[in-house]
Parts: sequence; structure tokens; C-alpha cells
Amino acid sequence: MVQVRSPQPVKTDGSIDLDRWLDHVLAIDSALNRQALKEACERARQADILIPHQDEEAPQVPSHVIGLEIAEILADLKLDQDSLVAAVLYRGVREGKIKLTEVRHQFGAVVAKLIEGVLRMAAISDSLNPRESMVLSAQTQVENLRKMLVAMVDDVRVALIKLAERTCAIRAVKNANEGRRQRVAREVFDIYAPLAHRLGIGHIKWELEDLSFRYLEPEQYKQIAQLLHERRVDREQYITTVVQQLREALSDTQIKAEVKGRAKHIYSIWRKMQKKGLQFSQIYDVRAVRVLVPEVRDCYTALGIVHTLWRHIPKEFDDYIANPKENGYRSLHTAVIGPEGKVLEVQIRTSAMHEEAELGVCAHWKYKGTDVNSTSSHYEEKISWLRQVLEWHEELGDIGGLAEQLRVDIEPDRVYVFTPDGHVIDLPKNATPLDFAYRVHTEIGHACRGAKINGRIVPLNYSLQTGEQVEVITSKQGTPSRDWLNPNLGYVTTSRARAKIVHWFKLQARDQNVIAGKAMLERELARLDLPPVNYELLAERVNLKTAEDMFAALGATDLRLNQVVHQAQQLVEPERDSDNFELIPRKTPTPRVGKRDDVQIQGVGNLMTQIAGCCHPLPGDPIIGYITQGRGVSIHRQDCANALQLASREPERIIQVSWGPEPEKTYPVEIFIHAYDRAGLLRDISQVLLNEKINVISVNTQSNKEDSTAHMSLTIEIPSLDALGRLLGRISQLPNIIEARRRHRITS
Repeated sequence: MVQVRSPQPVKTDGSIDLDRWLDHVLAIDSALNRQALKEACERARQADILIPHQDEEAPQVPSHVIGLEIAEILADLKLDQDSLVAAVLYRGVREGKIKLTEVRHQFGAVVAKLIEGVLRMAAISDSLNPRESMVLSAQTQVENLRKMLVAMVDDVRVALIKLAERTCAIRAVKNANEGRRQRVAREVFDIYAPLAHRLGIGHIKWELEDLSFRYLEPEQYKQIAQLLHERRVDREQYITTVVQQLREALSDTQIKAEVKGRAKHIYSIWRKMQKKGLQFSQIYDVRAVRVLVPEVRDCYTALGIVHTLWRHIPKEFDDYIANPKENGYRSLHTAVIGPEGKVLEVQIRTSAMHEEAELGVCAHWKYKGTDVNSTSSHYEEKISWLRQVLEWHEELGDIGGLAEQLRVDIEPDRVYVFTPDGHVIDLPKNATPLDFAYRVHTEIGHACRGAKINGRIVPLNYSLQTGEQVEVITSKQGTPSRDWLNPNLGYVTTSRARAKIVHWFKLQARDQNVIAGKAMLERELARLDLPPVNYELLAERVNLKTAEDMFAALGATDLRLNQVVHQAQQLVEPERDSDNFELIPRKTPTPRVGKRDDVQIQGVGNLMTQIAGCCHPLPGDPIIGYITQGRGVSIHRQDCANALQLASREPERIIQVSWGPEPEKTYPVEIFIHAYDRAGLLRDISQVLLNEKINVISVNTQSNKEDSTAHMSLTIEIPSLDALGRLLGRISQLPNIIEARRRHRITS
């Protein structure tokens, strides 16, 4: 459940009783300097008196009161003196009531630097807000993100102060207007809850997720909260019985253990229901207990006792002690059939593991002059992760990738592979040898020309599996290939590798980019067998002045090849009226009224949608919605000039939309394959078609024994141009394939 704000101690006149507040904070950590904290509190309160609160949108809570709440959260996280002083003064500095130079003079350079870092992190609110970001220049957004990451890497306390400040912010929006609640909740859910998870701060993460969920999905939140409340008395009585029974069993075996019921988190319950398609009654951890023991060996002994008392549920056991989570979390999780035949979840961990699960990086401070347990490397690992994010953002500034990179570490789908020296490298699921090469070192990625898996040569788009040993084959003259960036070919899957490749091409000369971009476009148009296209008109379609500018943008990877191909197909479509093989139905008008299964609109019911005629977004393009007067929601590409103007002029009418499920309709297409004949050629091609879930209508093959070649014509059913491009790319990479392309006519 979510936490509620603890009221600050007040005097009879309604003002904060600082002495009682300080007593409370020093009771949490007696090492804090009472006098220094009191001076900071008095200065913050004085600033509030001299300069009244002026933020009309935010609740009228004095800055120094918010500062006390932030400091109290940080005290619970065991932060040091400077962090708490910075927390108390931060809001006053942010609102212009206290000068940073004054802070530096009175409270020291460290406190001032911490506040300055948190102020820089505030830029993320503008950079990642979908509506506001559209009116900021890309360079401004990149600079804001760079400053934020620099601040976090220089001193992780900056990120922790910001987490505490956002925790206070989302607690305080309960009585704010709907717009502010949505903005704060979305920012917290997308950025700060994942960051709390990555830093291992469990109790902050749960609170941020539950409160965000409460405002973003109020109906689902209320439904689960009501179900929890209705059964609370029975559940608490049941847990009391279980705890007593388990305590007695552990005591009989001389294990000193603390056993208690575990808190219920509404968002985690909802997420599990959605992910596994379960009903509320099927969720195991609605009834849950936690066992804390002194030593690791006691964890497994306690597990045996639990399984002796109650029958274990198959496939519901996780050993996060032997295999810790990415953020360092360690514990044993098991589900059993408890008393009365009810499902019960039991978590077992040591007290040290529990402290780390709650405090994360805060449990492993490593500043100069501070003694730290030398066996713990979680703090350095988390700082290393922040630095990795910084590296590729400084080079490219991929704004959309930041939230993705923060979220990806929450997902359990990771693969762990070995270097030739035996070091373990972790990568996202479906990562390729090229992703591995760029993960090891940028120059190794650039020079990569092949890869061996367990001594066997594999294609560069091979999907790595856990436990494999990867060896990268490099060339001294090797440079990146533009094909690596073609999503249809599947060479790279990680944002880091893609960013490194894009950065390399951006450094190349314009003339080279023009030549390479034109060749790349012509090759793709020929392979897809699209009719000749007017490149000048095509350049206008992608908002560039000349064809040369378009080629240069393609060569420098500033423009996506798929985007240009889509526009080329639309441009030449009127010339194909007599053909019967088009991938886009001619009967589809633009603009058109969208169906419910075409576009999904977040947070609302059935609304009429129409595709905007100014930018013609296609399935797969990033899109936004604009609420029109009387014509429903108009769907635009996110980079549409008209949409950007509308967003800056009427931001309240911009809503989040996404493409619905892929249409089931498919279209017949004939493809031609020319290859050197060999045994198993047709089998390998058939396997590719099977993997891509492509239905084959007819196959015609001819072999030429004189030159040992084979010609194949296949009529297949394809759902989109992207799918065709991906299929041809996969076939082209098979051994002995000379050419794989689309044919203009379909044989009847």
C-alpha cells in the first residue's frame, strides 16, 4: 500500500517545532550534527517569511516544510549530514529565496554542489515531458540530459536527494488539479521509480510506483485497493496464525528468526495480474510473510522448514541468493499451500540482505575517508551503470533512449555470455555479437567483421544465448557498415551499439554520405521492386530541401531508411493503379476515419480517429493525437511540423496514442531468389519463411547445371512493406545467395 505523509510536529501557533523535529531525526541517526541542521532549518524558514510562496499551480506548502520532509526521507536512507542540509535548503534555492553563493559561504562547498546538481536534474521534467519537449530544441534537451547524468555520476547523493524530492512531490499532489497530478505521476513512473529500482532502494520504488499508478490508472487502483480492504481482517488474522506457527517451527530448530507479514503493493499485484492473465484471487503474494535470519546458511534451513510445514507449489521458487537480480537484490522466494489450503508466499533473507533491499546503494557508501565492507561491489556497479549511460548520451544525445535505458534494467530478460578470457558480460535478450562487441569497446565494435560462438563462426545478427562464449573477429581496416543500422537485418538491438554506429557515420564527410545514402536507397528500392521515383519530390516528402540533402541525411543516419521507403511507396502508388500486387490498399483514403483497432487512445473510451493528411503516419511511426472540434482525434507523426505548432499553441489538446494490433490482412507478393545451387538451399529458405511466419502460396525452382546456379520464384503473403524488407534481408544473408528481391508481377 502507499504511504501517507507524516505530519511535522507543530507548536500551538501552527509553526513547525524544529526542536521536536530534530529530536526525531537524531533518533534515526545520532551521528548527525544537530546545530548545523538547525541552522539550515532556520535559514530556510526565514527565507519563507521574507519571500512568500508564489507557485500558483503547486499546493501552498512552505518551502522549508517540504525541505524537512525531504530530509526526513534521506535520514531514513542513512544519508550523511551534508545531504540532509542540502535537502532542507534545496527548495528555497530552487524558488529563488536563497542564493547559492550564500549556501556555499554559510554551509560549505559540498552542500552547494549537491544543491546545484539537484537543480540540474530538474531539467529532466522538461526534457522528458512529451508535450513540453516538443517546444524545446533537440540541442537543449540533449544538454539538459547531459547535465543531469553528469550530476548523478559525480555524486550519487544528488540522485537520492532528487528521488526524495519527487517522493514528496507525488505525495503532495493528492489535492492538486488533474493536469498536475498526471504530469507528476507520469514523470515519476517513467523516470524516478525505475531509477529507485536500479539503485536498489526498494521501499522508495514501491511507494513511487503505487502513487503513480493511483493517478495514472485510478479505476484499476481503486478496484484492487477495494479488494484488499474487503479481505483485510480475515487476511491479517490468517497471517497472524501463519507467523506464530512458523516462529515455533524455526525456534524448535534453534534458528533465531524475525517473522512478520509483508506489505502489499497495489501496482505489483496489478502488474502480475496483467502479465500472467490472473484474477485477484490467484495472486500468491496477497498473503505473504517475510523471514529474516542471521546467516545465509539459515536461509536454506528455514526454506526446508517452510517446505516441511506446507506443500510447495511447483515452478514458484526463485533463488535470488545464488542468482541475484541485476540491482543486487538477494532473497529466497517460495509459494506454498498454507493453512486452510490457501496459497501463501514466503520470502527468506538475512538482515543484511533486507537492509540492502530497502536501502540499495545507500547501504554501501564509499566516500573518501569512509570505511566500507570490501566484499560489497554493488555501489561501484551502480555508479558504473550510470557512467555507461552517460558515455553514449554525450556522443549522440538519444533523448528517447534515456527512459528506455532506465526501464530496461527492470526487465529480467537478460543474457549472460563469456569473453574469451572468461569474464561475464550481461546484455538484453536477443542481443547480437555486434551488441557484444560494442559493449566490450567501441573500437572493437567498429572493427568487427565476424564472430565465433563456442569456437563456431556465426552471422553477426545471431541471437546470443546465456552461457555462450563469444569471440569477436576484427579487421585493422574495419569500419561500421550502414547495413548494421537497418532494423530489417537485425544486426544490433541495443541503443548503446546503435548510438556508437550513428556517431561514427556523423563524423564522415558529407560527400561520402551523399554517395552512400543514394546507393543505400537505390539498393532498397530495387530490392523491393518499387517503380522509379522523383527524388526531389521524395525529399520534399521527408521535409528536406533537395535530393542531395536527403541522401546526405540517409548516409549520416539522421534519416531512417524505412521512413524514406514508405514515402517513396506513397509517392509512386498512383502509377501502379493497373497492378494487382500493391502492399497498401488503393481503397484506403487519406485522411480517413480510424477504427478502434487501428489506433489506441490512452485513458479514454471509444473516440473517432482520423489519419492526418499533412504527415500521413504509418503503423510503426511514433505518433501523437490532437483533439479536434467535432472530428474526433487527428493522428500525427510526432515530428510533424503542424503537430509541433499545435502542441505549442494548445498543449492541453494533445493526447498520447499508440498503434493498435497489427492488421491481419495480407497481400500476395512474388519474390525472386538467385543463388549458387547447393544441398539444403530450399530447406534453409523455408526455415527463414517459417521463422518470419510467412505463408507461401506457390514455389517454382529451376537449376542451371552449367553454372551451378538456381533460380527461385516464390509467391508469398506479406502483411507490410517492412515485413517484406526484413524477409529479403534475412534470405540475403543465407550462404550462397546471390540476390533476393521482389518481382513486379505476380504469376497467376
